[in-house]
Amino acid sequence: MATLTIAIMDAPYESGTSTTALRIVDSAVRKGHVVNVFAYEGAVNLTMKEQKPHPNPVKGTSVEDQHHPTTSSFIASLLETGKVDWINCGMCVDERGADNWIEGARRGGPADLLKWANESTNTLIMGIK
Repeated sequence: MATLTIAIMDAPYESGTSTTALRIVDSAVRKGHVVNVFAYEGAVNLTMKEQKPHPNPVKGTSVEDQHHPTTSSFIASLLETGKVDWINCGMCVDERGADNWIEGARRGGPADLLKWANESTNTLIMGIK
């Protein structure tokens, strides 16, 4: 079993990077690995409780028909496995006022990322460009 650290910075729904990161985490967990996620910049919004699924008026579908997932519900499922630890960068949280998270996400800082990187089997930093 490996321990992986992933740092992500993309805000939810802005690009495919955050979704790709979550899929990598999910795949690693399914293979039995432990994953540490350090969210910084806009990625601190991935765990926001206020996210809500929405209908698609263009298609004429309701919330129930659309089955639109939220990043916070995806992350909550990952945290429930007990194999994922999630830290939101406190400085980034403060800058964005993004401090109402789902249960399991916690506040930290760059020193946590460094510690995790030093202790992990491998580290992936997913920048925005």
